[in-house]
Amino acid sequence: MSTSHPSTHSFRPLRAAAFAAAVCLLAAGCSVFGGDEDGSAADAAGGSGSNRMRIVMVTHGDEGDAFWDRVRKGAEAAAAKDGVDLTYAGDADTADQADLVRKAVRDKVDGIAVTLAKTQAMKAPVAEAKAAGIPVVGLNSGMDAWRGTGLLTYFGQDESVAGRAVGDKLNSLKAKHALCVIHERGNVAVEARCAGVKKTFEGETEMLYVEGSDMEAVRTSVTTRLKQDNSIDEVVMNGAAFALTAVDSVDEAGSKAKVATFDLSEDLIAAIKRGDIQFAVDQQPYLQGYLSVDALWLYRTNGNVSGGTEAPVLTGPAFVTRENADEVGKYAAGGTR
Repeated sequence: MSTSHPSTHSFRPLRAAAFAAAVCLLAAGCSVFGGDEDGSAADAAGGSGSNRMRIVMVTHGDEGDAFWDRVRKGAEAAAAKDGVDLTYAGDADTADQADLVRKAVRDKVDGIAVTLAKTQAMKAPVAEAKAAGIPVVGLNSGMDAWRGTGLLTYFGQDESVAGRAVGDKLNSLKAKHALCVIHERGNVAVEARCAGVKKTFEGETEMLYVEGSDMEAVRTSVTTRLKQDNSIDEVVMNGAAFALTAVDSVDEAGSKAKVATFDLSEDLIAAIKRGDIQFAVDQQPYLQGYLSVDALWLYRTNGNVSGGTEAPVLTGPAFVTRENADEVGKYAAGGTR
């Protein structure tokens, strides 16, 4: 994926036409994946025609974003296995995301999966779903808020745990001064990561806030800070494309800093193999999408609750380094890691 666009936790609003298309898909109860039109997926799972379960996944991810493509692929795989009609809609605009959830409630779908990047905005629509008897699960963002928001269960990475693991990793690498770059102020997942790094890293942790929707601005901001302080020896990014851009910033600044990141892409794994990126933390977005859809199907068909309503189901963190990049890269090439 081109480094001119963020690869995870993107925050560029969708065009009005794209939002309208997502609403139309919700109304139609169809899958945005252009899946199995002859019903073979339903037959394989024992479903049929109009009796197929309808599940909607609403995320804060942007259209064409490699990270969210992996979430969607996982959701699609589970839907095909379970014989589910799946509608996927992503919108970076918080109000539009909430409206998509409310639309799903009005359409009386059988289950909803949702991200909680901005928790307060999603509380009311989730409550409306619960009042309508529609189970809602969470994924990707909102680890500390899913129970309070009223979700049935949650699939994702504990971002605070992941951040603390990165801090420990930096300690083992003898780093002294880490610049943790936050590309959206107020995003609970990204903020928790950098806070976690600061908690365990024994050196200095500095937060740098940048405008994540403008990759050139990200590059300039990181370059400027590196030029200002040559004691920075580690740059921690929060997305694959951001990390690749940070490599350019390090070169431009003439810095000796290393670059590490949260989240993967095929291009990022290649950069790890080259030694341009020191390591990455994989939260397994494909697994998040897959488990979210499968959990709703299991709840509706067998009353199962993943995590037993008390604990989240963790999908990360897992470190990707030069030692295991080849193995992970095989799956990344297929768009599932």
